[in-house]
Amino acid sequence: MAKEAKLEKINQVSWKQRMASYKKTPLSLVLNLLATLSIIFTVAVLVILIGYILIKGIPYLKPDLFAFNYTSDNVSLFPAIVNTVIMTLLALLFAVPLGIFAAIYLVEYAQRGNKLVGVVRITAETLSGIPSIVFGLFGLLFFVTTMKMGLSLFSGALTLAIMILPSVMRTSEEALKSVPDSFRQGSFGLGAGKLRTVFRIVLPSAVPGILSGVILAVGRIVGETAALIYTAGTVAQIPANIMGSGRTLAVHMYVLSSEGLHINQSYATAVVLLIVVLLINGISTLIAKRISKG
Repeated sequence: MAKEAKLEKINQVSWKQRMASYKKTPLSLVLNLLATLSIIFTVAVLVILIGYILIKGIPYLKPDLFAFNYTSDNVSLFPAIVNTVIMTLLALLFAVPLGIFAAIYLVEYAQRGNKLVGVVRITAETLSGIPSIVFGLFGLLFFVTTMKMGLSLFSGALTLAIMILPSVMRTSEEALKSVPDSFRQGSFGLGAGKLRTVFRIVLPSAVPGILSGVILAVGRIVGETAALIYTAGTVAQIPANIMGSGRTLAVHMYVLSSEGLHINQSYATAVVLLIVVLLINGISTLIAKRISKG
């Protein structure tokens, strides 16, 4: 009880101090109110969006929707779930190592003031701002047509890898920069070489930041439609191999809604897509916490 009374007194004093400061600077009060309203608006939009999707989609999450094979009667999304997982793993397999190694070079090995570093950063920022439909057209012309890969999961994964590479590289670069120089100096002082310091000291310390970039990349992969329609196709079955065509959950939802015959099932697909994204984010967060603790 005594602690609670002390906390109440502290809160009252801090509140009085705030009000006194707001009287002296009314603009601070206005900015505080605007910031609070922005937070409330953002949370409200998120709650309304998720609530609307759940209300519209949950009643139509029936067993037929998870049948192994897609037919015109059940419009199963199970093949789309499998294709989404395959597409995500393939795209990350290409983009994450390239992005991390590029970031290691830029932070650890490139000399300061190097013109190449500036060119790489400008290129990455430019690629980040290009619309996904442009990547889809590039993938269609290069991977599907020129390289003769056809409409396939492999073509789609390569296109998505190019899309997410700039964000993975930039977030990995910032994560490596956030590691204190004292870690590097301590490792060098103990006789470790550059390569050992990077992979044993710097990189493990930057893993949580790198994983945040990977999570953002996964979100873009799972939610992408425009680029995949041109490169992976819209076949509603699980392909025999990665050179076969297949649709992801986002493409599946788009096709159902555009046809206009299975709108309710498209809402149910949106619910599953939302759950998949939340699961991936939760698992990635747990992995990052365990790595940082270790």
